[in-house]
Amino acid sequence: MTQISMVVNGTAMTGDVADQTLLVDFLRDDLRLTGTHVGCDTSQCGACLVHVNGLAVKSCTMFAREAQDAEVATIEGQAMADGQLNAIQQAFQTHHGLQCGFCTPGMIMATAALLQDNPKPTEDQIRNYLEGNFCRCTGYHNIVRAVFAASGQDVSLIAAE
Repeated sequence: MTQISMVVNGTAMTGDVADQTLLVDFLRDDLRLTGTHVGCDTSQCGACLVHVNGLAVKSCTMFAREAQDAEVATIEGQAMADGQLNAIQQAFQTHHGLQCGFCTPGMIMATAALLQDNPKPTEDQIRNYLEGNFCRCTGYHNIVRAVFAASGQDVSLIAAE
């Protein structure tokens, strides 16, 4: 076992982990941050996406010990301090960018990373960026609309399905 320390959603956290413990398992099992989902165990679906030191990372591809001294952001840390939804979360709600909700945490975390790098993405840029995140309900059109709205752009510019 190895003791690790990291800052998760602004709070210092420590824990003892086996060397092969994945970051997603540490977050879910040890820290009880279950909003980060495990969908495929093969880094294909994007449901486990978190930010590590500001970069989008599929947490099923990273050992927890690799996040030693890192700043980790999960879906639980995305709301405003008063509990209100942030702009991305609100856009997903308003534009029906979620159905069953399983992919939603990963989609929101991916959207946050995209908008950090590209504050006004085009529809094609959004679709390309989100290629590594799967929606089992096939709600991609509304997800793209939600991302477009979260970037402050007029969703009426997105072609109808």
